[in-house]
Order: sequence, then C-alpha cells, then structure tokens
Amino acid sequence: MRILILNTDYSQFLRAFYTENPGLADASYARQMELRNQTLFGSVDFYSRNFRAHGHEAEEVHVNNRWIQYAWAREHGLAMEPPPAPDGGNGDAAPSLKSRLKPLLRPVLRPLIKPFRRYRLPDWEARVLAAQVEAFNPDVILNQEISYIDNRTLRSFKARGIAILGQLASPLGEDEEYDSYDLVISSLPNLVAYFRARGVAAEFNRLAFEPYVLDAMGPQPPRDIELSFVGSLSPVHARRIAMLEFIARRAPLKVWGNQVERLDPSSPLHACYQGEAWGRDMFDVMRRSRITLNRHIDMAEDWANNMRLYEATGMGAMLLTDAKRNLAEIFKPGLEVATYTSDEDCVAQIHRYLADEPARAAIAAAGQRQAIQSQTYFDRTGEIIELIRRYGLVK
Repeated sequence: MRILILNTDYSQFLRAFYTENPGLADASYARQMELRNQTLFGSVDFYSRNFRAHGHEAEEVHVNNRWIQYAWAREHGLAMEPPPAPDGGNGDAAPSLKSRLKPLLRPVLRPLIKPFRRYRLPDWEARVLAAQVEAFNPDVILNQEISYIDNRTLRSFKARGIAILGQLASPLGEDEEYDSYDLVISSLPNLVAYFRARGVAAEFNRLAFEPYVLDAMGPQPPRDIELSFVGSLSPVHARRIAMLEFIARRAPLKVWGNQVERLDPSSPLHACYQGEAWGRDMFDVMRRSRITLNRHIDMAEDWANNMRLYEATGMGAMLLTDAKRNLAEIFKPGLEVATYTSDEDCVAQIHRYLADEPARAAIAAAGQRQAIQSQTYFDRTGEIIELIRRYGLVK
C-alpha cells in the first residue's frame, strides 16, 4: 500500500527554520526535507516512518512550504514562479506589518468571506500537490490538514480512485464540506460523533509519542527547570492564559510559546516568558523539566487528547494535566501522570510534587514507560492500517 500524508507548517516556524539555516531555501528538495525532519517539529516523518515500519510505502508533503515545494517543482520540470526569499528580501529585518497581520486577520476575515466564496488552496499549492500525487501514485491520501486542504481539491484525487482519509482534533466550521472523505479519524470522541452526525464515516485514533525522539535528542541533561509550560498563548486559549497567569503569581513557572506580544502588558506571563520553542527546543525544555503543565483547549470538552500528553511523558517530565474522564485509558492518574481539578488545586499539586522529589520522579518514570511502550506512532499507524482494511478502502 502507498500512503501520501498531507501536512502544513506554521508561518512562524518556517520563518525561524529558514532564518536558522541560511541558503537552505535554494537547496535540493531532499536536503530541505532532511533538515525539516531533523527539527522534530510537529509530527515530521513520524507517520510515514511508522507506516514504512509496517511494510508500506509512505511519504510526507508540506503543502504550504513554498521553498521546499518549489524545489520539488524545479526538480520535476514543473513551471512555478520562484518564491520570495524566506526573509522577504530584507535580510535579518523583522517581518513586515502586512505579514504579521495576515495570520491574525485570517480567522476574523475568513468567516465573513466564506458565504460568498468557497475556500480553495492557492493555485501554486494546488498545482504542485496535484503533480506530487500523480508522481507518487498513492492508494491512500491521509490529509492531516482538513481545514486547510479543501474538499474540492481532494475530490479530484478521489475521482482517480485514491482513498481519502482525514485526520483532525481542532474546530471546524458548520458549513464545511466533507464528501471527498472515505473516512475521518480523530483523537477526540466528540469530533468522531460530529462527523458521524453529518453522514461521514469516522473512527477514533489517538495521538502518540515517537521513541526515536529520545535517540535524536541525545544524552539526558539535568532537570534544571522546575515548572514549564510550552504552547500557544493565542486568544482561543483565553482560559489557558488565565490559568497560567494565576499559577505564575504563585509558583516558579517558565513559559515557552508564541503570540506573547498579544498578552495584556500587565500579564505576569511576560516575566515568565522564555521565547519560542519549536520541535527540538520544545523537547529539550520538557526533558529538562521536573514538572510540565498541560491544559486542554475548550473544544476538547471532557476528553484528554492533546499532543502535550504524549510529548511531556515521553520526555520523562512529570505531566500535571487537567483531569478528564478518559485520561485513565491513556495514563493512570496518580501513577503515570498527576492531575488537577481547578487552578487552586493545580498550584497545590505543583508545590506538593516540587517538595516530594521521590513521588514526582516515580510518576514521571512510570509515565515515560507507558508512553514508550503503549502510546507510540507505530501503534497508531497500525490502527490506521487496520481501519483502511476494515473499511475496504484499498482493493
């Protein structure tokens, strides 16, 4: 079976990635993909790596990475307008006002525009992606960016007999179309129910940890960070921000993330902020942390779901997470992770475990064993392969 995985990258990550690797934008597709995978940001090649471990052919495509996609087009004789330099042609200058405002305005403007115009991939992205699909000739496309790669684009691939799978655990608009999908998988039970209610086949498939990361990161450093949080601080995370501000006034919190510039100037998180942490930097923070905090986004409702569950435990930090009704199906509360039920309880648990190193270390070690032994991408890709077979998606 041949599986093509579609993904995208955050603009902030791409800016940092190409700034840290001068000249990379002019390198070959293989070289750019090699260094992109070495960043360990997102799921990188974790899905394709493990589909291959199960005996299948698999490749990843970063649909919106203009430089890596241009390299592919150039090497395959596909005419495409050369992209601008990753820094916009301004050397080390800060990004323009327009480039900084665009990702902030998109969530506001898109709902206003959508009633009049269905969203489509930019033309150049659609053309390169179509050529890549033709070249790889997959049996299955796994689209991990349902809200970005549009239904109409996927219909054209489905018409060629390719099975279309979608994967997500994030909010979607009520007016989206999903008729191109043969199956949608999600780590959130409420989203599985959402799709089924709209007549779309949907199944549960959790997120995971990739043990390869431990080897890639090298020897374990001292755990010199008492309490960490790594994640977004955007307006959709208002409750998370309020919780972190409450904790910052009462515990030795250090925060890594993005969009800190949007916080109120009086926020105590400014004093805790340590900068952005993408991929390797994020894993380094977690493997140096005694305790790492987790707080789910509101749309998760009462379900444990996010990547931080697996990343923090996999790196051996003690995860302190909000109590969810299905958490025990993943990690045993009190034995493999610690939980809290309120902001006040979170602070109490922080001080309890910072004062009791043997108890903290025991939970962290047990959580790491569970992540490595039972919550891996090899497990998850095996489950996806079984779903493909069960639904008869590949003849």
